[in-house]
Amino acid sequence: MKLYYHPASTTCRIVMMLAAEEGIALDYQLVDLMKGEHLKPEYKALNPNCLVPMLEDDGFRLTESGAIIRYLADKTGSAAYPKDVKQRARVDEAMEWFYSNFYKDHGYGMVYPQLFPHHKRPSEEAHSGTVAWGKQQAQHWLGILDKDLIGPSRKFLCGDKITLADYVGAEMVTLGEVVRCKYGDYPNVCRWIGNMKALKSWAKVHEVAEGFAASLKDKQFVSI
Repeated sequence: MKLYYHPASTTCRIVMMLAAEEGIALDYQLVDLMKGEHLKPEYKALNPNCLVPMLEDDGFRLTESGAIIRYLADKTGSAAYPKDVKQRARVDEAMEWFYSNFYKDHGYGMVYPQLFPHHKRPSEEAHSGTVAWGKQQAQHWLGILDKDLIGPSRKFLCGDKITLADYVGAEMVTLGEVVRCKYGDYPNVCRWIGNMKALKSWAKVHEVAEGFAASLKDKQFVSI
């Protein structure tokens, strides 16, 4: 199986972490986003979205990180995606919560507009308003994540065992570290992120992302 990816991509790291922790063998094909390789006709012919990640398995192509990790988990029989219908539904629920609620505001509302020119709004007023709104909403979702989804006793999102939802959520939350977010007001979130960062593959998978964050050390950001 081949994964078209870039290690600076939040959604690529979701797949990379699952594969690394579960020992899923993937042939990693770099798509250099910084050089615009995702926009070239050769890649567009494979993935009209011109996005990463994309999985290719014996001619079968699959996009969207959530779909990819479900596919990999099912194919390998991973315990991170339970077979029990209710347990699986809880994992799906948490994943959808991150994609539909948290990532929309935290990532696309607050973080990405500050990092990438193609996310910048057409006027300074619109831009600052978008970032402020994204921060406000991200804080709202973090409160729910801290008190209700994790709470004081859970090691991971859906209980004591790691699931696909943790791989999704941890990448979306730690994305904020690029703009120097601190989550001290959310102790259960911090505890959970600590559990994720203790995974054996975390440091290796995040080398490029941490290097990117370090390159921005002199830039001012709106953060949490």
